[in-house]
Amino acid sequence: MGKETRQSHKQAAILSCLRNTDRHPSAEMVLAMLQQEHSDISLATVYRSLARFKCQGLIQSLGTVNGIERFDGNPKPHVHFVCTQCSALVDLHQMDAPQALCHQAAEHLGGQVDFCQLMFYGTCQSCLNQQKEA
Repeated sequence: MGKETRQSHKQAAILSCLRNTDRHPSAEMVLAMLQQEHSDISLATVYRSLARFKCQGLIQSLGTVNGIERFDGNPKPHVHFVCTQCSALVDLHQMDAPQALCHQAAEHLGGQVDFCQLMFYGTCQSCLNQQKEA
């Protein structure tokens, strides 16, 4: 198997990993999830693949949580919640993406808004429960 074929298998595995988890992993988390099945995969390969997928619009970067960039295999606009205590990053599927805000911003700017990300920050229920028990 040639280098190009091995590389495309690794890229397919990375994309599949992102699309089959709701954990919104970092590059390091993706590597850890794949290493048992793909022992020859490197962190550099993961980073290069993530950068390529972002440019192609196949995934989205959710920015950094505690200094670590996190990724989402679902590139469609949707709402997220970040727990400031445990760094959990959760999809809020029951909420619609804020399309009205995009239209308002476009009108205000006199330009075109392609997308926006809405992130809520606070404390998740699990962390609240732990605080109550303490």
